[in-house]
Amino acid sequence: MPHPLILVTPCQQAAGTEFADASISLSNRYTQAINDAGGMPLVLPVTATRDQIAELVRRADGVLLTGGEDIELKHYAPDTPPELAAKLGEVEPERDMLEFALVDEVFRQRKPLLCICRGHQMLNVALGGTLIVDLPTQRPDALPHKQVERKFELVHDVALAPDAQITAILGTAQTGTNSTHHQAVGRVADALRVTGTTSDGVVETMELKDPARLPFLQSVQFHPERLYDRYPHFAQLFRAFIRAARAPVSNRRE
Repeated sequence: MPHPLILVTPCQQAAGTEFADASISLSNRYTQAINDAGGMPLVLPVTATRDQIAELVRRADGVLLTGGEDIELKHYAPDTPPELAAKLGEVEPERDMLEFALVDEVFRQRKPLLCICRGHQMLNVALGGTLIVDLPTQRPDALPHKQVERKFELVHDVALAPDAQITAILGTAQTGTNSTHHQAVGRVADALRVTGTTSDGVVETMELKDPARLPFLQSVQFHPERLYDRYPHFAQLFRAFIRAARAPVSNRRE
């Protein structure tokens, strides 16, 4: 059986390691997770035009939105006070525009979608939601969510809704996760439902209110690609995604 082709979004850097011009970068963990689940990853060029994005989505069997830098404030909080706006990290304007187009095409062409960390936030913004600009500033009583030095460890628990698809996929209603973010989902987009939160109420997982809109959609704030090889239930998330991508179009949920 052919391996389903999965488009994977990369980060963009102003200057690469080998050359000083703009470059893309991506942790091999994402593509390895797709490989191990039975898919064939293809890293999306940030230079793709709108027409090329539509064609790439048409040829692909699924799309993975990965982690990365912050999303520009103009897309979800243009009136942010300067003192809060100063907490924003590096941004990737070209990537923002590419991923807005990509999400639009995924829904138009009805392809399976998996969103991780920045991808989780991008999905919410692309569908009309907002973000918490900086958790330590706006939610000082929140758990420490930016624990980059422990990115391969389980640092907090996430409670999952009993009736959520991700609960069935992982086989548990509570799981430990890693956590490397300073932003989070704010107002949830109307099309999405929250299916998992930490004890402080931060949105950790989401899915569609109407699951028939896509063959598959799971959105997570954490990084399962850094955990799946030691915690097998996270491998189930990638396998479920690849199963949905492998299914013939005629067999996908209508």
